[in-house]
Parts: sequence; structure tokens; C-alpha cells
Amino acid sequence: MTAAPKMRNIGPKSAAWLRQVGLRTHEDIAAIGTVEAFMRVKRAGFKPTLNLLYAIEGALLDCHWQEISDERRQELILAAEAATALLPAPRNKPAAAPVHTTMHAEERHEDASAYDGGPAAHDDDDAVGGDERHGDQDGEERHD
Repeated sequence: MTAAPKMRNIGPKSAAWLRQVGLRTHEDIAAIGTVEAFMRVKRAGFKPTLNLLYAIEGALLDCHWQEISDERRQELILAAEAATALLPAPRNKPAAAPVHTTMHAEERHEDASAYDGGPAAHDDDDAVGGDERHGDQDGEERHD
């Protein structure tokens, strides 16, 4: 069995993804089109970027992917987004929800040996100048 000829813009990783979804030749991809080829890779569970979308289009047009016009890129993006919206939600994963980040206040120690009971653990003065400031609960500063 001979290997399919290398397509322009399609590197080894992208070629492997396309092979794994049954697209081995230029003709295979041309038969279904750029967006469908991209979506087959995406539906297979791979994480393609827009660069693959442009690379496939460039391969079909036999041009470098960066030569694709901005108008055509926008058309491809809109078509890919519309097709992605039709995909079912991932199984065994909850739907995405807003993310809330909780920040806990931590006292900052300059010397790591303060944590392990070393000499700095018993020093009340800062190693540099001894004028360390701590925030009071009322938001005022105090000097130790």
C-alpha cells in the first residue's frame, strides 16, 4: 500500500487526525468540504484550532493557508461555529457554568525557614529593615 501524497499545509499531526476520521486524500476532503472535514476531526474528540480549518481550505485551493482572504476566513469561522453549535453536549460532563474564584488572604513570609521552625520562625523583625507592616482587621496599618 502506498502512502497518500502529502497535502499542502497539512502537517503530520493534522494528517493523522484526518486519516483517523477516514479522510486520506485530497479527493476525500474535496468531496465533503472544508468545514465538514474540520468538524469530523472535532467530533472525533480532537481539539483542532482554526489553523486546521484554514490549512484544509488552503490544501483544497492549493495555496498557503495565510493567503486565504479575510472574507473567506470569516465565512469558514461562521460555518464552523454554526456546526459546532449543533454538536451534542459532552457526555459525563455538566454543562458549563460561570466560574467563581475565591481568594483566601494569606500572610506572606519572606523566609521559607519560618514555616519549618527555623531561626526566622522566632524573629519578630524583618530581615531587611525590621519595619514590617501588617494590616489590622479594621484596615489600618500597624507597626510591629
